[in-house]
Amino acid sequence: MRSVSIRSTIALAVVVTAGLMSSAIAQNSATAPGDADLKARCKQLISMYDRYGASRGENSDGARNHTRIGADIDCANGHAVEGVAAMEDLLKRKKFDAPPPPAGVAQSPRQ
Repeated sequence: MRSVSIRSTIALAVVVTAGLMSSAIAQNSATAPGDADLKARCKQLISMYDRYGASRGENSDGARNHTRIGADIDCANGHAVEGVAAMEDLLKRKKFDAPPPPAGVAQSPRQ
């Protein structure tokens, strides 16, 4: 009789642990940005730099900036985390505030 209660206690502990682990994994995957989100963020930062980071003078590096080119390559090759970090750093060095990441919910236009 005692071995049955020990086995059922162990089985209950295993089930509870598995349930806690699966809920933790689900929480992490829900809060972690996906690859598509990171690519969209990378494109957002690159397009912002292309629009506002290039001056109209002769000596502007603009789209020829090596950090920008490297970030674009990183994003295209599946290394979006590195590309986003590089672009955020480049925008900070150029004294720009990086825009907030795009939200997954549609928003009404500003008026």
